[in-house]
Amino acid sequence: MRISTKGTYSLEAMLYMALLPEGVYVSTKDISKNTGVSEGYLEQLFLLLRKAGLIIGVRGPNGGYLLGQKADEISVGAILRSVEGDLKPTECVDSKQCPSELNCPNRHTWQNLYAGINDFIDSIKLSDLAADYKSYSEPEYAI
Repeated sequence: MRISTKGTYSLEAMLYMALLPEGVYVSTKDISKNTGVSEGYLEQLFLLLRKAGLIIGVRGPNGGYLLGQKADEISVGAILRSVEGDLKPTECVDSKQCPSELNCPNRHTWQNLYAGINDFIDSIKLSDLAADYKSYSEPEYAI
């Protein structure tokens, strides 16, 4: 399993939006300028994120995009799955795809890995990423 640029750029764009004051709409142009992700690619990603209900888009001069839920309700897992699809490490995790389901020595390992990955990414909220970002960007002073 590998997270593509769709996943990493979606997380980056959503984090940028989470760092804005609540209720502030932002354009893909502004996100692109501040993240370095091309505006065209953001538009493609935002179609998927909108479909999943993770962002809301409003047209017009004062329009743009807004988080579709509060940042503490959006998990990293929801973001990644909305653009990447299911994050199965192998096809045999799904018993319908495994011809040797009953005697496979590795199936249990793959299922545990799959469950662990999903539990982990679902435990991290967008608000956690924002808090981490803020803590890294604030200067620490020592005397």
